[in-house]
Amino acid sequence: MAYWLFKEEPSHYSFDDLVRDGQTRWDGVSNALARKNLAQVRKGDLIFYYHTGKEKAIVGIMEAISDAYTLPENPKLYAVDVRPVEKLLRPVRLEEIKAEPVCAHWELVRLPRLSVMPVPKSIWNLILKLSRRPAA
Repeated sequence: MAYWLFKEEPSHYSFDDLVRDGQTRWDGVSNALARKNLAQVRKGDLIFYYHTGKEKAIVGIMEAISDAYTLPENPKLYAVDVRPVEKLLRPVRLEEIKAEPVCAHWELVRLPRLSVMPVPKSIWNLILKLSRRPAA
């Protein structure tokens, strides 16, 4: 199993929308590196849901319920079906993540416009730990 982070503008499709819908197809990824990352997602992988825009925070966890697949209308683009797992006890804001030295080389910090990225297990565990702490 691998760990990922997917970004979305909450005014476009929020984690609460995903919870309401029960599952969705994650697509619309056009950046070459993000597409390459999305193509590597496999059924059972866990994914942090990151709200972009003003919020800039990890808010929930999703699970891939399919392997990544190409879209019939454009075989260069990928999609993956996801379902919600849980909303974090509290959002973990980007500023908190940037304050953690272990995250300095993570794509979320280094490549802020990248919409799909791997999450090292050590950082995954750190984010879960931060989500259980009271906000500073």
